[in-house]
Amino acid sequence: MLDNFFKLSENGTDFKTEIAAGITTFLAMAYILGVNPVVLSDGGMPASGVFFATAVSSAIACFIMGIVAKYPIGLAPGMGLNALFTYTIILAMGNTWETALAAVFLSSIIFLIITISGLREAILNAIPIDLKLGIGAAIGFFLAFLGLKGAGIIVADPSAIVRMGSLMAPPALLALIGIIITLVLYVKEMPAAVFLGLIGTAIIGVIFTACGFGAGNILMPSLPAHIVSANFDLSLFCGFIRGFGQLFSNIPNLIMILFSLIFVTFFDTTGTLMSLGRQCGFIDDEGQAVGIEKAFMADAVGGIVGAVLGTSTVTAFVESAAGIGNGGRTGLTAIVTGLLFLLSIFFAPLILGLFTSPVTCAALVIVGILMIRQLKNVQWNSMIVAASVFMTIIMMILTYSISLGIAWGFVIYTVTSIASGKARDLGWGIWLMVLVFIIYLFFGL
Repeated sequence: MLDNFFKLSENGTDFKTEIAAGITTFLAMAYILGVNPVVLSDGGMPASGVFFATAVSSAIACFIMGIVAKYPIGLAPGMGLNALFTYTIILAMGNTWETALAAVFLSSIIFLIITISGLREAILNAIPIDLKLGIGAAIGFFLAFLGLKGAGIIVADPSAIVRMGSLMAPPALLALIGIIITLVLYVKEMPAAVFLGLIGTAIIGVIFTACGFGAGNILMPSLPAHIVSANFDLSLFCGFIRGFGQLFSNIPNLIMILFSLIFVTFFDTTGTLMSLGRQCGFIDDEGQAVGIEKAFMADAVGGIVGAVLGTSTVTAFVESAAGIGNGGRTGLTAIVTGLLFLLSIFFAPLILGLFTSPVTCAALVIVGILMIRQLKNVQWNSMIVAASVFMTIIMMILTYSISLGIAWGFVIYTVTSIASGKARDLGWGIWLMVLVFIIYLFFGL
């Protein structure tokens, strides 16, 4: 039955290979179970509720991907999107977490409509490729900055804005050890390097605490009284409904939030699904990934499910490449990954007790490093591109806002294009977005 439904033989795989691939994908993605509650709790959300929403929404999204699209791709709340959710939409723009969830719900519906209507290609062609690469890299720098700041390696300084904190402070030292461990594992090409780095760092942190080094510090990991629990926190379920009032009370704010969410989701998802589809060998005679539209639909529905349950946008994870590299070729791989995410809900006390900010710092830094690698494809010989990408990166970090970084990038790109006599090359979509961004930069929302 499984062979007939997933076409295992036709795809050159078997049941055991798909199981192993699903486990591999889960281990490569599992770090999100510890990182996402840390990031979203900074926006005022209960970490236990975020953990439950993260695990269950990831499981459901993986099931949809496996059954509907039959792609061996795992989904979970996206890195970068969770930072946009917390540090820009909630903290920088002054919205409640309910409002942010309402925005995720609405943006995911729009993403679904874009996918069904066939507008994806038109939108892809409307945005300059260098801006897409620059924004993705900027988010990588931003994630790394968040991790270093949360662990105390970078601290505030009234005279210099920021400076390096004391590396002998328990949280900072633990985070530094974690970064080194994870980097070594990644260089050695361990399939679950980030997750294993988290585990290793957490164990060292517990040993530190047991020896009295950092004992009593809330940032240091500790073993909980109960490792397994069936007491689930459902407090975030359907909380997005309460956010529509504030979301629609300020239309310019609404436009900026939705654009930022859709922009980051759209291009992150497109790049991930297309590259993973090609890695699986799902390519037709025209070089297009077969069945990719169903995968996009599964991704969009996953975002809706995540908003309902109480987490930031759920999207396809590039870490799925680990499972694909291990032989995963069908949706059975995604279903196995989903089952493991579902099983993880019982280990909430253990994960929340161990994966504190210093422990998750390494994951943020490593993901940031991976995201900035796309800068190698930027056309640095063009001053238009160099200026816009540079301003996107530096303003995103210094303003502590992903939306402001995107706004600066688009405005500088347009201004320099006009100065270079290339204004006619800019499509109507660019002009419309730049108008909104100028209003946003000069008058706020």
